Amino acid sequence: MSAHIQPPLGLSRRAFLTAAGVGLGGLALSACTRSAPTTGANAVNEKAIAAAEAARPHTGRTVNYNLTPQRAEIDLGGPKVSTLVYGDTLPGTPIRANVGDELAVALSNRLDHPTSVHWHGIALRNDMDGAMPASPNIAPNESFTYRFSVPHSGTYWAHPHAAGVDTDYGLYLPVIVDDPGEAGTYDAEWVVVLDDWTDGVGKNPQDIFSDLSNGGMGSMGNGSGGMPGMSGMGDMPGMDQGAQPTSAPAPGAATPNGVGASALLGGDAGDVSYPYYLVNGRIPEAPTTFAAKPGQRVRIRIINAGADTAFRVALANHKMTVTHTDGFPVVPVEVDALLLGMGERYDVIVTVKDGVFPLVAAAEGKNAQGRALLNTGAGSAPAPTYQPAELNGRVGTVDDFVAAENVMLPQRQPDASLRADLGGDMMSYAWTINGRSYDNTEPLTIRQGQRARLTFTNMTMMWHPMHLHGHTFQVIKPDGSPGPRKDTVIVLPMRSVAVDLIADNPGDWMLHCHNAYHMDAGMMTQLNYTA
Repeated sequence: MSAHIQPPLGLSRRAFLTAAGVGLGGLALSACTRSAPTTGANAVNEKAIAAAEAARPHTGRTVNYNLTPQRAEIDLGGPKVSTLVYGDTLPGTPIRANVGDELAVALSNRLDHPTSVHWHGIALRNDMDGAMPASPNIAPNESFTYRFSVPHSGTYWAHPHAAGVDTDYGLYLPVIVDDPGEAGTYDAEWVVVLDDWTDGVGKNPQDIFSDLSNGGMGSMGNGSGGMPGMSGMGDMPGMDQGAQPTSAPAPGAATPNGVGASALLGGDAGDVSYPYYLVNGRIPEAPTTFAAKPGQRVRIRIINAGADTAFRVALANHKMTVTHTDGFPVVPVEVDALLLGMGERYDVIVTVKDGVFPLVAAAEGKNAQGRALLNTGAGSAPAPTYQPAELNGRVGTVDDFVAAENVMLPQRQPDASLRADLGGDMMSYAWTINGRSYDNTEPLTIRQGQRARLTFTNMTMMWHPMHLHGHTFQVIKPDGSPGPRKDTVIVLPMRSVAVDLIADNPGDWMLHCHNAYHMDAGMMTQLNYTA
């Protein structure tokens, strides 16, 4: 899946930005990098979009939801914050439908700025994707109804895609699509949403972005950050094949500044150290509790809704059998823990034991964690800082999984090649795809029916979780064999990842890093269908 580029000796890209300790400032919209590009965009083909929608499964049933993005006071389990949420809960109330149902979600915008809803991972019609230019932003005090069918079962989620770093507030909710024909292999279900949190208890996300943009080092001026000018390969040597790192240091190993290194992430773990890491909207000292009976098989759907944090997740005294990644089934694999980048989802099955067990989400390389509790019987929970031994056992990453036979893409050679070279300059905090920020992007193009091989090449010293809208792709391993079906994949520093996709969903689609700050600083482009 990955190829390795040797970095120049001594080069490091490490930014230590602590989000704690600064009061909430005024919300402001970000710079113009999120505006639609002025060249290269294709007009949305309404006829082709309608034809693709007609070809999806349809049950004839419409499932209605109302969604209200607004500012509300939220209790994180002690700390109370005024923040942006859907309705008045964190996460927002889950949306649920069956394969082939039509979802009709009526959004009323009570924010003071435009918003949208992106239906992350769902291969829906292009004009309902929630991302400009194909899908409209909704102005303050305006309403819009998203109406689309859901073609695949799985674990998905929703978040805004319109204004600055709104993805680092509380605007997110799970979206679960069920397949009534799926064999019932579990007794109970637990939806787990992970997040990194600062709004109302530390710097607000817009101020964090401003600090990063001022030299990439926040307001601290730490001299250990990335080197200026490293926006491309430069004198990087050629690429050779290599696997992802498998050694896993103890989670929480970090520098005194709050953000350290991770072997699983190939180096620096992130740009932002957060005051809190949440599981289902709660801090570790006041966790949510899921009740089950000993011996039951529990399906845990795990969603990483964070902005700058990968999580290593484990359930104390249990092994997890991974069954799905990004909504699609895989050949089952038993692991002790899982690594999730921002935007990724994993489903696991656990046969639960008798007692009280913490589910721990270690913020990879950030010396902190979130947690929830599984309660199946008598006992008491360990301290909030407890780290189960499973975190240092077998950690599942994308390299460990292969798509189930029934969701494999047809095995044939690609007839188109696409590339996304990921660049960045830490000192000016400029992030690019193919040498261009989003406001100056040159979209990738594809034709209906093509099978394309898209190769991500990470030319930076930072890992990037890359997400493609409106499609799933099949990860291709270094030996050419197929990996899992996904829509978000981690690309490690100085490595490449190849994926195959089928052009079966016409329109103009976003392709971007799911680090909220990298995306807002320009690491986004489009994949556009042409005639």
